[in-house]
Amino acid sequence: MNTTIYDVAREAGVSMATVSRVVNGNPNVKPSTRKKVLEAIERLGYRPNAVARGLASKKTTTVGVIIPDIASIFFAELARGIEDIATMYKYNIILCNSDQNKEKEIHLLNTLLGKQVDGIVFMGGKITEELVEEFKKSPVPIVMAATVDMEKEIPSVNIDYQQAVYDAVEHLLKSGHESVAMVTGPLEDPINGYHKFTGFRKAMEDAGKTVDEKQIFVGDYTYDSGIEAVETFLESGNMPTAIFVGTDEMALGVIHGAQDKGLTVPGDLEVIGFDNTRLATMVRPTLSTVVQPMYDIGAVAMRLLTKLMNKEKVEENTVVLPHRIQFRNTTKNND
Repeated sequence: MNTTIYDVAREAGVSMATVSRVVNGNPNVKPSTRKKVLEAIERLGYRPNAVARGLASKKTTTVGVIIPDIASIFFAELARGIEDIATMYKYNIILCNSDQNKEKEIHLLNTLLGKQVDGIVFMGGKITEELVEEFKKSPVPIVMAATVDMEKEIPSVNIDYQQAVYDAVEHLLKSGHESVAMVTGPLEDPINGYHKFTGFRKAMEDAGKTVDEKQIFVGDYTYDSGIEAVETFLESGNMPTAIFVGTDEMALGVIHGAQDKGLTVPGDLEVIGFDNTRLATMVRPTLSTVVQPMYDIGAVAMRLLTKLMNKEKVEENTVVLPHRIQFRNTTKNND
């Protein structure tokens, strides 16, 4: 049988209310009584029942985190930022993997709410109207991390994706490239399909270039789709001299795909990725990439959630963190 609060109270010779005050850190307990209770807890191996405490306080000090892919380096760093801040504020994490499946996202959301979590951090792709409605119905706060809803109705933490891509493509154009291509993820994802593509198009148009559809390759975020992009450009006879790639993993595929075809990077082809994951320093040549501060996005999202959960004053629900380009060896002109 599990040891109960009643067993501890009997062992220490105090009331259950006194044990509860000690367990919850209430300062209004005499040091000698506190010592007696803590010794009884140690002897009996008592573990407070978080569910029972949650029912009493209407708080479980538990936060749900829904991410698309636990195995992804990108999302792992975000999750680490969330976890560190959650620990700092004494919250536990329930981590769920959604695979960016809409039905699964809604199922996980309702499962977490059924477990009486105090709040949720959500990361996903396309934020559908159905999902926004579920968020609005939630009895607890929800914050999105590295995820946007176009109406900006849900609290979120991101960078300016449009400007970040604009900066990267502008750099390539100013380096003298006449032909710059884009390898991106699914266009139905608002970040890829609207923000990143809009940034690419605007940079091209501002430089007096037309956007050729044959210079846009839509991949699926994977290394293999980066390799496929290079093969597609070569087969079409439209091989660019520079490519902006929407994720670091796809950028590695682009680099290796080019090298497999006898091209040199950055000699024949310059590449800029996006995210600045650890992969950027593992490839040779090392990858120039847009720094999306994944850890910071996770940490700030969790801190914003703690404020909302505790009904603290929040100046801005939509947080935009700064970005920069980390130049390495897949680009030549890095000034």
